[in-house]
Amino acid sequence: MFKELDPILHSQLRLAVMSLLISVKEAEFTFLKEKTGSTAGNLSVQITKLKDAGYVEVTKQFKDNYPQTICKITSKGIKAFEVYVKALQTYLPK
Repeated sequence: MFKELDPILHSQLRLAVMSLLISVKEAEFTFLKEKTGSTAGNLSVQITKLKDAGYVEVTKQFKDNYPQTICKITSKGIKAFEVYVKALQTYLPK
């Protein structure tokens, strides 16, 4: 009856990051930090967990001599998000 929820996505901040990346495909770390209202340290830890699961790719580069981190959702991440949403729908009344 109830589907199992992906523990990687079943975290408020990780789910917020994935929701943002689903709509924009890729985003700078500062954009994600601003939109989620997270601290840099917590966001960094959660992005690492998403990266380790293969749900996002992280690219570090420099822009105008400042470090820039870009997060991009992977096809595995898109699929996991879709499965998570469908599983979550089994918890809602019909």
